[in-house]
Amino acid sequence: MAPAHRTAAFLWAALSLLVYLGLAMAQDPQMSISYFDNLPGRLFFFEDTPTAVYHDTVDGDVYITQDEGKTWERASGIPSGEALMVFAHPFDTRYAFVLTASTTHYRTEDRGKTWRSFSVPSVPAFTPYPLSFHSDPAKWGYILYQGTECSVSGWGRTCTDVTYYTTDGFSSDAKELLTDTTRCQFAHSSKDFKHDAHPDLIYCVGFDSSSTGASHSISSSRLYSSTDFFRTSSLETLGMGRGAKGVVALAIVSKFAVVALKDLSPGADGTMMLYVTVDTKEWAKAQFPHASQARLRENAYTIVESTVHSLAVDVLSQDQGAIGTLFVSNSNGTYFVESLSDTNRNGAGYVDYENVYGIEGVGIANTVSNPLDVERKGQPKKLRSMITLNDGSSWALLRAPSRDVDGNDVSCNPNDEESCSLHLYSVTNPHNFGRVFSSPAPGFVIGVGSIGRQLAPYEDCDTFMSTDAGLTWHMIQRNAHIYEFGDSGSITLLVDDEGPTDTVLYTLDFGKSWKSYDLGMSIRARGLTSVSDATSQKFMLLVQVARQEQKPGQGRYAIIHLDFAGLRQRKCGDGDFEQWYARAKPETECLLGVKQWYRRRKADADCYVGNKFIDPVVHDEPCPCEDHDYECDYNYVRSGDQCIPSGLEHIPSNMCTSGRPDETYMGSSGYRLIAGDKCDKGRGLRKDEPVSKPCSQAQPAEGEVTSQVHDFPADVAQYEFFKESSTILVRLTDHTIWQSSNEGLTWEQRFPDERFLVFYMNTHTNDRAYLITDTSKYYYTTDGGRFWHEANAPSRPNTFRANVLSFQPRSDYLIWVGDVGCDGTGERCRAEAQYTRDHGRHWQFIDDYVVNCAWARDEELKIDMTQILCESYLHKEGSQRMFGRNNPLQLISGWDYYGKKTKLFDHVVGFTKFSEFLIVAEYVPQRNALDLQVSLDGRTFTEGQFPPGMHPNTHAYTVLESSTDAIFLHMTMSEHPHPYWGNILKSNSNGTYFGLSIENVNRDQYGFVDFEKFSGLDGIALANVVANPAEATLTGLKTLQTRITHNDGGTWKPLTPPPADSLGQPYSCSTTKCALHIHGYTERTDARATYSSPAVVGVVMAVGNVGETLAPYTESDTFLSRDGGFTWQEVHKDAHLWEFGDSGAVILLVNDEEPTDHVLFTTDEGLTWREYQFSKDKLRIKAIVTVQEDTSRKFMLIGYRPQSSASSVIVHIDFTSLTHRQCELKEDNPGHDDFELWSPSEERQEVCLFGRQTLYHRRKRDANCVVGKIPKIEEKIVRNCACTEEDFECEFNHFKNDEGKCVLIPGMTPLESDSSCHGDDEYWYERTAYRKVRYSSCEGGYRPDQGTSHRCPGLRGHSTFFWLTILLFPIAVTGVVVWWWYKKSGLARGTIRLPSSTSDHQPFGSLGSGSGNALDTLASVPWFLLGLAGIAYAYVSSSIENVVGGFRSRRGYRDVPVDEDAQILRFEDEEE
Repeated sequence: MAPAHRTAAFLWAALSLLVYLGLAMAQDPQMSISYFDNLPGRLFFFEDTPTAVYHDTVDGDVYITQDEGKTWERASGIPSGEALMVFAHPFDTRYAFVLTASTTHYRTEDRGKTWRSFSVPSVPAFTPYPLSFHSDPAKWGYILYQGTECSVSGWGRTCTDVTYYTTDGFSSDAKELLTDTTRCQFAHSSKDFKHDAHPDLIYCVGFDSSSTGASHSISSSRLYSSTDFFRTSSLETLGMGRGAKGVVALAIVSKFAVVALKDLSPGADGTMMLYVTVDTKEWAKAQFPHASQARLRENAYTIVESTVHSLAVDVLSQDQGAIGTLFVSNSNGTYFVESLSDTNRNGAGYVDYENVYGIEGVGIANTVSNPLDVERKGQPKKLRSMITLNDGSSWALLRAPSRDVDGNDVSCNPNDEESCSLHLYSVTNPHNFGRVFSSPAPGFVIGVGSIGRQLAPYEDCDTFMSTDAGLTWHMIQRNAHIYEFGDSGSITLLVDDEGPTDTVLYTLDFGKSWKSYDLGMSIRARGLTSVSDATSQKFMLLVQVARQEQKPGQGRYAIIHLDFAGLRQRKCGDGDFEQWYARAKPETECLLGVKQWYRRRKADADCYVGNKFIDPVVHDEPCPCEDHDYECDYNYVRSGDQCIPSGLEHIPSNMCTSGRPDETYMGSSGYRLIAGDKCDKGRGLRKDEPVSKPCSQAQPAEGEVTSQVHDFPADVAQYEFFKESSTILVRLTDHTIWQSSNEGLTWEQRFPDERFLVFYMNTHTNDRAYLITDTSKYYYTTDGGRFWHEANAPSRPNTFRANVLSFQPRSDYLIWVGDVGCDGTGERCRAEAQYTRDHGRHWQFIDDYVVNCAWARDEELKIDMTQILCESYLHKEGSQRMFGRNNPLQLISGWDYYGKKTKLFDHVVGFTKFSEFLIVAEYVPQRNALDLQVSLDGRTFTEGQFPPGMHPNTHAYTVLESSTDAIFLHMTMSEHPHPYWGNILKSNSNGTYFGLSIENVNRDQYGFVDFEKFSGLDGIALANVVANPAEATLTGLKTLQTRITHNDGGTWKPLTPPPADSLGQPYSCSTTKCALHIHGYTERTDARATYSSPAVVGVVMAVGNVGETLAPYTESDTFLSRDGGFTWQEVHKDAHLWEFGDSGAVILLVNDEEPTDHVLFTTDEGLTWREYQFSKDKLRIKAIVTVQEDTSRKFMLIGYRPQSSASSVIVHIDFTSLTHRQCELKEDNPGHDDFELWSPSEERQEVCLFGRQTLYHRRKRDANCVVGKIPKIEEKIVRNCACTEEDFECEFNHFKNDEGKCVLIPGMTPLESDSSCHGDDEYWYERTAYRKVRYSSCEGGYRPDQGTSHRCPGLRGHSTFFWLTILLFPIAVTGVVVWWWYKKSGLARGTIRLPSSTSDHQPFGSLGSGSGNALDTLASVPWFLLGLAGIAYAYVSSSIENVVGGFRSRRGYRDVPVDEDAQILRFEDEEE
């Protein structure tokens, strides 16, 4: 070869080598390192920029990078050590703010290049997020600042929050907005919360004028609004009127504004209420199913990441194991259904639930597979991962890959999903910044987890990836890694998370192949991130440098900048992309009427996407409209798969005016398209088009009444409304079940092919009911009858007259008692009890050969939740039907769900629960007698002590009630075969000592007693006594008289008769022996037809007569009292049935003596009566029914046609259109509205009742208006009164003599005096013949219960030095503890450190855009965890792994960012 040719060849070879080496070098990422002394308290990018902020909270410095972490500089213009908190403007990426511990702060308007100072009059409030921003970019400068002003008060400080506002981003001085606030927020503070409210609308949680001083009661906390920066303001009533108080939290979550209130009503026990709006105008209370099982409590609910379609709320269902139930709302956030049970939570309220970013309706959650063992035995949780593809409507286990990373088969069969599915670590245990599973890279999901029955420990887990939003998965690496996506998903980066490493892994083809990059140093990964929209090819890896790698002068921590931009030279073209459809399954493709698809790079395309800071565009492809795209229209309710009218439809005044019977109008179909649904009606269902209806279905003109008559094929055997609902169930004697969801307007038969024996309403949960068939099949509803579900019980319903179902406050807990072995000859026929703790999914055996098994726990009997009581036969063999007294019925108590059994009694007749009392009738065979045993804890029992001659060992008895902290018991004194009557005895507060209250009270042969207390007025009761006991013993005929008590049975009096009858004529009986006598409980066909209603306080109705004794029912008339039975008036001749409606605004009467075709009604409580004819034919009416709360204007008459008593008729009568005017209630201006303040002390001599004068709100008698759902205002105790004779009753072994004095029963011994001292008692008193009525709150005055006084020993004899020591010693100890924390936390330098904007569920810090809006989490924390102040607050809030922070005793909720898109609301109990 010639030299020239050899030279040319050499040059070409050299050039090729250089090109090759250059390409080889270009195939490695570029790396640079920046060192820091401390981990960041916050690390985030400005949205859609390469600028990031590193906030060193330990040294108080801020560092800025303008090149995605390649180089860093300390923020110029901010003094070193001053930066306390850093916030990026969520709606304008140019701006950020640094707050200090003083009143001088700093702002940048060029993404951190320069900083300028500004001042605010107050230091930042003790809240992790004191700034609130306006979402309109044109109003970027509209910012609210929450500050704190403190003053020295005694040994402590009194602090008050003040909110300031600026409209120019603090370019000018901030102005005061409102003082004494706990939270202020712009209504326009979320891009998703779209409404047409005033652009300057601001909500503030503050305190009303009733709250004074330095600390406030939670009852004074309210929600206020203003559109002029609180120059004027309005109280947000939330549709509750003035009762909208107790506000503890405000949040804007997705498209919803949510307000949390503490229920301040008596007995609420910390229950919370959520009110929701989507337009800032109409607020509605969020309705939850089976709230007793998963009640909203202040420390027990979390509003998790929600979509624009619905709110998602997780409610703590187990106090011991942090296990919850997830609920998902309808489109307006007001009605919730259970979505997923046994969700995993942690102690801080965070829930293992996250939506897959950008994919509508897809979410991943973790559930606890062993909730019973966690609660019962304290065992570790076994977690399983679930996925939903339809916004929580249904869930499935994650499908495991069939092969591991090496291509080998996994150790189990993925087709057996129950034992072989994929489980991933989630929100409660994160190991990186931001979202756990996904990013804006469409469809890409990565998680750390394991394959099997449950989630393995983290160190035993591997890393898995899905490229189709979680539908399918494959293992991409062994061991746990942290991960991040870049270049719209075309780059995925992994770093080992189990220990030190010197390598990062990356893939360019969606995980099919992996490459490694050597960092050249050993590090421990602490975080991995990129720009927030995952469109960059550059990453920031936060690491802790190995000690041996650390060089002098370098920090222990570092940001490693990794640049992958040089790996691929070609930018992707159109041919490199594909359409990727989300939810690629036919049954789940469409959500809200559209299919979603993205334009995504193909997996094998060797190119980079490169569209930096351009979010992936979601494309909507409309689907044909289907049933699930529609919801019920206004004034319609769901019943199964139908929407039925809740009442007659309102129509314009120009319709239905001709009067023709065949006239029609175009009305609602009952359906409307769900808000935001984009389905194509042209290719699908048109369910919302108006339909032609007869005018008879339209709402009548004002002043008119309407009715509908429904015939049924058999007699009504059972009926009951769901509580707080318009839905009623009816069982007929032909074993069919009928349901109406609109108070009887229309009816639907449920499951016509079944034969139903009975139905049960869950006694602790308003919206659960059970339809029991004659087989082991039953049907249940958890949503008030909207939908019914079939289930199977462990056995057929029992035929031993025991309750088939028993309930307890946790509504998933049931006990079933059924027949076992009763087929054929039934040689071992017996009743067997089983229990479930998951609402019938699994049943566990309790005991057999039982008569009754029930949960010991009740609403007021608050004992062990796991205790079960069973009446169980001693000898368990043969047929239970043949058992007699020779086989003792024992009472067995089983704790730990009957796992630990104890025999309480050898032989019992039965047991019952009344309020806080557990009462057992023990049979004593040696005496052939009964003993009454009473317990308050379900473990220890005390035998009831009775007056002489009145022991249950010789008399039958009936336990009546115990609503006023004492048991009322009827002891039968007459002997068979004579007519029955007896004495009513009343116990002391623990149910052990019984004294005589009234003698000779009437009862019937079934044990029912003529005794009834008035609803809503404690201590007032009526009883009928036998006036001729001696004569009745001989003749068998009882003469009855009525007595009333106003002091809980202490004294009884005849009823004062009215002066004239309903016609204005005087009564023929006018002597002092004349009184009003009324028919009682023993004569009722329906026990629910009570004298009174809690909705109509003080109003009482009855059937009776004026005379010396009670006349027969058919000779009686109808009477009414408006003052709790003190005075009466006859309102109509003849006996009538009655019912109260609309809280007494309508009272309905119907003849109860003969068939009738009309009803009588009054709107002024009996002053005037009007007649309404409901039928052309006369019907015999047996009952009047309305909703349980007596708040509706709709009634049902249940009866039959006289010519066909075997069938039944239900008449629906609607008084809704009588008037449309809503009653006004002005709590702050009484006397100028439609209500009056009434006291039982009016029109009677006694001013006080139960030792106090009490006022009640009730509608004025002549106010013609609709009360509706106006919240009832609590009674107002005006004052406690001096004690009088009415406040006392006879002590045990004493009775009232003819002079009305309490005297010792001859031959009996009084109880010994109780010499113990309680509380601050200075004296104890010897016992007398009297005892104070427990329910009375009287003070001083006449005290016949106090005998000789004796000084209490001990406390008051100590010296001043003793008390000073007692007082000062705890303060000294507290000082030592505080000083220790003060030194330990580094606060001795004088720097006040407030909490960083981080969450306790992250390893440290928080990374993100700083927007805090896309993902919102409203979590509540236990009241008792909060309330720290001063140094304690600063220490807790500065701890990197704890954000629970202590707030001052009167502070409200707190808004804490969880990650770049998350917020958490916290609040505390403000009761002092």
